[in-house]
Amino acid sequence: MLKAVLFDMDGVIVDTEPLHSKAYHGMFNEIGIDVSDELYESFTGKSTLEVCRTLCAHFKLSQAPQELIQIKRRIFKTLFFSDTDLSLIDGVEELIKDYYNNGVTLVLASSASMTTINNVFERFKLNPYFVAKLSGADLKASKPHPEIFINAANASGHKVSECIVIEDSSNGIKAANAAHIFCVGFKSTNSKGQDYSKADKVIEDFSEIHYNNAKDLV
Repeated sequence: MLKAVLFDMDGVIVDTEPLHSKAYHGMFNEIGIDVSDELYESFTGKSTLEVCRTLCAHFKLSQAPQELIQIKRRIFKTLFFSDTDLSLIDGVEELIKDYYNNGVTLVLASSASMTTINNVFERFKLNPYFVAKLSGADLKASKPHPEIFINAANASGHKVSECIVIEDSSNGIKAANAAHIFCVGFKSTNSKGQDYSKADKVIEDFSEIHYNNAKDLV
């Protein structure tokens, strides 16, 4: 029986991917590197630190990863409060309230920084529905390492066999698999080039996993 749902954020709860893309590409332009679409797509689901470490190694940059992080976050912060493209994913607010009203424990497990997580949750008034929010940026290893979902399951107070993960990225799905948690792969329009073959269930609309449809998945 389903007891807890562990949500990814970017591409699942809120549509910040376009803003992150603008911020990353603004940073690429500022430091003068040409990142291919293939390389950029491989970053989906990874923490900003992991991305910047990869960039520093790949392009043999003189800057430290933390310098790149600060540039990207500066650009993202400006966009977060000024870009009108930021919005919740269609149907996710209804899904969150449906789970909450049926007594399901909700935990946020995102690779985003805690600052970004808190900004999103405050802007869209999501805090009352979640018992915990975890940031992969605070962990030693980012997705596809399972640590964040293992910690999220622990934070829910339920067994991994009573939890499901909702993810939109290859790395997130791999992390859920490695944590031995049932994974719903959400085919987000913003997460291109992702592999959903390892997800236990693949959906394109959140109505497919409303409580009455999801309660017996685990």
